[in-house]
Amino acid sequence: MKLLLLFVCIGLSSAQFNPNTRAGRTTIVHLFEWRWDDIAAECERFLGPNGFGGVQVSPVNDHIVLNDPWRPWWQRYQPISYKLCSRSGNEQQFRDMVTRCNNVGVYIYVDAIINHMCGQGGGTGTHSSCGSYFNAGARDFPSVPYSNWDFNDGKCRTGSGEIENYNDAYQVRDCRLVGLLDLALEKDYVRGKIADFLNNLINIGVAGFRLDAAKHMWPGDIKAITDRLNNLNTRWFPGGTRPFIFQEVIDLGGEGISFNEYTGIGRVTEFKYGARLGNIIRKWNGEKLSYVRNWGEGWGFMSSNRALVFVDNHDNQRGHGAGGASILTFWDARLYKMGVGFMLAHPYGFARIMSSFRWNRNFVNGKVRLSFCLKLITQLLPP
Repeated sequence: MKLLLLFVCIGLSSAQFNPNTRAGRTTIVHLFEWRWDDIAAECERFLGPNGFGGVQVSPVNDHIVLNDPWRPWWQRYQPISYKLCSRSGNEQQFRDMVTRCNNVGVYIYVDAIINHMCGQGGGTGTHSSCGSYFNAGARDFPSVPYSNWDFNDGKCRTGSGEIENYNDAYQVRDCRLVGLLDLALEKDYVRGKIADFLNNLINIGVAGFRLDAAKHMWPGDIKAITDRLNNLNTRWFPGGTRPFIFQEVIDLGGEGISFNEYTGIGRVTEFKYGARLGNIIRKWNGEKLSYVRNWGEGWGFMSSNRALVFVDNHDNQRGHGAGGASILTFWDARLYKMGVGFMLAHPYGFARIMSSFRWNRNFVNGKVRLSFCLKLITQLLPP
């Protein structure tokens, strides 16, 4: 019996479901694309005094800089190296932000991009946020370093090298996601480089990580990497505290990969939450607020102690990344407040609210809405 209890305790200690927030703080906020200096000031001015538990920040590492005057947000999801300089600021500014936020009890969760590097069409040169040289075509990222041996090109079973069928788990995990160069995470060398990157952030003082595109990584590879992570910095956290892990797994049902494959590693983003809540608040499909008596597991969601929940996120508020038209955003101000209020009041899952920036609703997935074109033409025609 004692031996059994020992194994149970070891299993619980290795799990990384606890967000590590201070007592009574049950919500984090995603400060999407905010600069480090501004986040530090926000922690001290507003988030700390008002009881927020933490901040999810945008990716912190060296990323591609595209030849696009708009500098799209998604370029930050195309790593070039693991140096800590991004459009949000340099390494010293990041360290200062972590210290200042931790000191007022608002902990930092980094959006970690570990599934891939930049897109295969990223070219060659030093057009990155840190000025690092790379050659995407040759799979050469010397600032890590990664070479062509560290990518999954040889494992992908499709002729294009891209994911062609989301019901095929091998394609989803071994092929390129929209052209992004897929890292061979089964290699000990690659796992070591990623663990070194994350451990550097832990030593600085971060409390955990959102693992971007976790659905596109084998659960065993994620587990092997998270098992290598250090305990949190004892300057702010009790000794032996494990980093919080929450994984982006888009599972609305009907595909070859399930969220259940990831819940043993850490929490998982429950994408059905925002989609179904949007239907309820909008009164679509005959759904009503009175139906939420068994909200949570009773609606087919994952266990509450494994779920990270949100009304919208940086992807689906812009019309992609799962959820569809029911997703509530700030454009529907009254309904959005109702949805966020419900989420904060209901005990299911661990809640994350969104602080984004304005986007043009007339452009969705790179396409211009017909109504917008007609309105523009009408305005341009002579009376």
